[in-house]
Amino acid sequence: MCGIVGYVGKQKAVPLIIEGLKRLEYRGYDSAGVAVLHNGAFEVAKKIGRVTNVELQAAKQKLSGTYGIGHTRWATHGGVTDENAHPHVSSDGRIALIHNGVIENYAQIKRFLLSKNYTFKSETDTEVLCNLVAYHYAKEPVATNGDSRFVESVRKTLRHTEGTYGIVIMATDAPGELVTARKGSPLILGLGDGESLVASDVSAIVSRTQSVVYLKDGEIAHLTANSFAITTLDAGTVEPVVDKVTWSITDADMGSHSHFMEKEIFEQPTALENAMRGRFSEDGSTANFGGLNISANEFRGVDRLMFCACGTALHACMVTEHLIERFARIPVECDYASEFRYRNTPLFRNSLFFVMSQSGETIDTLAALREAKRKGYKVLAINNVVGSTIAREADGGIYQHVGPEVGVASTKAFTSQLLIGAMLALYLARMRDMSFSDGTQMVQALKGTPDLVRKALLQAPHIQNIAKRYAKATDMLFLGRLSLFPIALEGALKLKEISYIHAEGYPAAEMKHGPIALISEQCPSVFFAPNNEIFNKVVSSMQEIKARKGPIIAIITEKAELPAGLADEVIVIPECHEAVLPIVASIPVQLLSYYIAVERGCDVDKPRNLAKSVTVE
Repeated sequence: MCGIVGYVGKQKAVPLIIEGLKRLEYRGYDSAGVAVLHNGAFEVAKKIGRVTNVELQAAKQKLSGTYGIGHTRWATHGGVTDENAHPHVSSDGRIALIHNGVIENYAQIKRFLLSKNYTFKSETDTEVLCNLVAYHYAKEPVATNGDSRFVESVRKTLRHTEGTYGIVIMATDAPGELVTARKGSPLILGLGDGESLVASDVSAIVSRTQSVVYLKDGEIAHLTANSFAITTLDAGTVEPVVDKVTWSITDADMGSHSHFMEKEIFEQPTALENAMRGRFSEDGSTANFGGLNISANEFRGVDRLMFCACGTALHACMVTEHLIERFARIPVECDYASEFRYRNTPLFRNSLFFVMSQSGETIDTLAALREAKRKGYKVLAINNVVGSTIAREADGGIYQHVGPEVGVASTKAFTSQLLIGAMLALYLARMRDMSFSDGTQMVQALKGTPDLVRKALLQAPHIQNIAKRYAKATDMLFLGRLSLFPIALEGALKLKEISYIHAEGYPAAEMKHGPIALISEQCPSVFFAPNNEIFNKVVSSMQEIKARKGPIIAIITEKAELPAGLADEVIVIPECHEAVLPIVASIPVQLLSYYIAVERGCDVDKPRNLAKSVTVE
């Protein structure tokens, strides 16, 4: 959830750390801080608010040095204050630490440390962890197990720690060294020329190096400017795997756009092309996926599919459920990953699990994956980040290949998940009873998706004008049926996330079973009304809203003919195959939410209380 950056090398550390923190600010922006070691003591600057605040503070304090750590915080334990911001320094002044995660037994540890005369300035579990490292560091007079005293003190600390963590630590007695460790919270090592880095996201370090090592749970890394070594909590050695980042820093820049969300909305045609590239059969009748690690015969033996995800990814799973059941005739169930791990869900013997997560680090989704594997099921993953924890722990999977997504409100990652879900439905259907001709027709439709999205994006100026008229609404309903019901849920979520307008998504026919009580002249309704077999049913629901003077924004396909005067606003999207329709229909609600948020003066890329990747439970 929080952003972590550490640096040791030849360059001035603070500017590099601040640059990295700015690229990680979407992971947490309640407060930020940096710490460097200078003349044998830690110098710390930390402030509530954005990274620019701590940048000014660090300049005011004239922090310098070639060795330091930095952090952007999304508050868990303790309020948003300067004292609770990271880095934290132990009460004896010997250890500085930054942390992402939650230490569940921090209260017991704190009581122990208070009895040993350690003191605390903050309300955080992180300061407890920092003082515990200091306690073990003070007790560890010599190196053991071939490791330094510094590393061993961290190892002993973590053996007494319950919960999740991604930590980076400095010690006054070990200048030019960083120790970092992870459990349930991502950390990446960056290996440069005479410098080493560590971060919670590769975007923070890719400007310095494209050689990276993804730490695994239970691993501890010891870094200097010219070397690194990885061991485990039980002092075992690890042979590291060095990967190459396949994108550059310009891919994570905003360019000429006003916000990352705007950039990523308009990147969707290219993102979709990248997601499907090389994934159709030579005869053009089905999809192909390398990396599933499951044979066609195994797929044919599956009689039930289970999808687990959170938030936007769950909405993509719900669309995928509809398409797989529609085309492949396989029963599918979707569940909140956060609920699945705690419910004793009855599972079928021949079930196959899928988990979906853009970041590949969502803690609840990772826990659902582990729970399914614990019960003996094969789990496949759909995610966007190569080397992520979910990607590594799944039995196989499908990468989205849409590049970095920085905006907190997911756009291009969501539509690529919808596309992969449709391709998966095609893949399974062709194994069962879908004909060759139907398969080729669906392939052509999927290949045409980027151009249909480009056409839908041409509606942006029209949608911006609509947004200006409805930006002062306090409530809004999003209503759709069949595969567009999850898009209604997603539209409502987008609006809530970035504009703070209360919004709800419902199946259109369910509106009369309760939500119609909300209808008034101040509560607009967004309807999805494509030209399909239930178009007239949706029109009837619209008429019920109109009879109660509710404003209507209708999203229709080109051949749909609404009764005159029924809708106050009409947004037209291209006619398309039903497998593609959810993707194309997503574009207007993304734009509508974006433009409403801009009109209301909201911070679109950094909405209050939210962070991009949820790595704490």
